[in-house]
Amino acid sequence: MFDKLEIFRMSQGLAMHAAKRQSTIAQNVANADTPGYRARDMASFADTYAPQQTDGMRATRAGHLNTASGPHNVVEAREVLRPGAASPNGNTVSLETEIMASASAKGDHDLALGVYQSSLRIMRASLGKQ
Repeated sequence: MFDKLEIFRMSQGLAMHAAKRQSTIAQNVANADTPGYRARDMASFADTYAPQQTDGMRATRAGHLNTASGPHNVVEAREVLRPGAASPNGNTVSLETEIMASASAKGDHDLALGVYQSSLRIMRASLGKQ
């Protein structure tokens, strides 16, 4: 019953998404002076963590409605090109934009850790082990 709680799966998915986004941002910064390089970003977490389509029915446990992963699915995040003006050499990386995106990814990672820690505290309190 408690082997795969949805809150832990969602928290893990958000942390993994933030790590992949941070890696993509680092690649953009590393290629900031590469002619013709197009800045990339990850699709939003909301797009990658979506309820499965079950024709109006809701899965209540793993294996219900023939889904192996339960009511939600974490799909592989995809890279997307970040829109922006190109410099004369065709590069679209803006270091200011990358700094803001990096801060946003760190915030997502911190949120995932906070949700995970709070969920653990709740579970420990319900078991009487604080």
